[in-house]
Amino acid sequence: MATDPPSPGFDENPEWTEETFARARPAGAVLAPEIVAQLVKNKGGRPAGSNKEQIAIRLDKEVVARFRDGGPGWQSRMNEALRKAVGL
Repeated sequence: MATDPPSPGFDENPEWTEETFARARPAGAVLAPEIVAQLVKNKGGRPAGSNKEQIAIRLDKEVVARFRDGGPGWQSRMNEALRKAVGL
């Protein structure tokens, strides 16, 4: 599907000016509530203030498979097993 080329002077991502900021409105003021809900939907992830540290570690495939076979939450179960192993 062919489209017409942009008109002369068209900028796909122009720098915002004071006027642009003055005209801006919150998404909830211009979009339907169901659209806003999709835009701000909680995608999960770690809660703020967590004391967890992301690291890279190499483990035997069989060890990881055993924890994964237990279903969702396998990383938390692995963490708990490691806590017990070090006496926490």
